[in-house]
Amino acid sequence: MSPVRKSVIPAAGLGTRFLPASKSIPKEMLPIVDKPTIQYVIEEAVRAGIDDVLVVTGRGKGAIEDHFDREPELEAKLEQSGKHDALKEIQALSDLVDLHFIRQHEALGLGHAVSVAQRHVGSDSFAVMLGDDVMVDDALLLRSMIEIHEREQASVIALLEVTREEISAYGSAEVDAVSDDVFRLRSVVEKPPPDEAPSTLAVIGRYVFTPRIFDALDRIEPGAGGELQLTDAIGLLLREEPVYGFRFREGRYDAGMKYDYLRANLELALERPELAPELEQLLVDIVRRRGLV
Repeated sequence: MSPVRKSVIPAAGLGTRFLPASKSIPKEMLPIVDKPTIQYVIEEAVRAGIDDVLVVTGRGKGAIEDHFDREPELEAKLEQSGKHDALKEIQALSDLVDLHFIRQHEALGLGHAVSVAQRHVGSDSFAVMLGDDVMVDDALLLRSMIEIHEREQASVIALLEVTREEISAYGSAEVDAVSDDVFRLRSVVEKPPPDEAPSTLAVIGRYVFTPRIFDALDRIEPGAGGELQLTDAIGLLLREEPVYGFRFREGRYDAGMKYDYLRANLELALERPELAPELEQLLVDIVRRRGLV
């Protein structure tokens, strides 16, 4: 199989959890501190050795493409103002990776979003990275998954241990252990009731697929809401070739949920030397003012 050099980032969702902000701003462009969410995802791909990224967008998502394009007027203004560090930072965006865009014309689910990438991906293995899942781990998760893929010549999905109550929000994987954090999948169920879930290993938004996933996507039937589920395609793929899971434990922020989005802003800001001291004091003052200590 080919080395994993391509990634697909589905970014066509409406982001209804962040209305009214997401009415005019793509949810992927909502900033974590001072960087759009999708930029974290693309930078992760680059750190993992990926040099070709396809972003699957939808109507009203033009700001994503604009963000990674050159803007001569802004660059000239920064040059004239002597803001050379800021100038280098925004110029680097257009050179970050070989970046492509394609539109998903109908919101037919994650499986459909991945399927529209088939012509671009061709016969290569590739990663799928959900823009809502921000990994701050120096790409350790994705690099580990790519290593397993190259060793086993098989697809790999990311797994995270969650509570029994939480599993109904995710795909649930039935697995056989290979090693401490590596598993071979038996089956995967999309958003099962807690008492019917085969495990509490949740499928999280990082995947490394062989190109045979496209054959499976061609054969699945629409589910609830007429959507094509990627989980269903993984279930079909399991019948034809092994699929592995890799369990990770930390580094993830679910930026599609308000609480985790706010947590990401706080925790990542606290890692910035120029922001941490004042922010720490602010948090202490808020806690005291609310009588929490």
